[in-house]
Amino acid sequence: MAGLGAPEIILIIIAILLLFGGKKIPELMRGLGKGVKEFKDAQNGENTSSSSTTSEEKKA
Repeated sequence: MAGLGAPEIILIIIAILLLFGGKKIPELMRGLGKGVKEFKDAQNGENTSSSSTTSEEKKA
């Protein structure tokens, strides 16, 4: 089995465009990028989620 070639990648991109539409894809990529960044920060042991600490402080 060979890896993905150019025709397969083009077909996948067309399928994604048909499923989600052109306007929704930037939002999906933005969310994916944030998720990857949070994952990398968690692997490094960094805790930069200031929104969770501020919301806990407001409740107390």
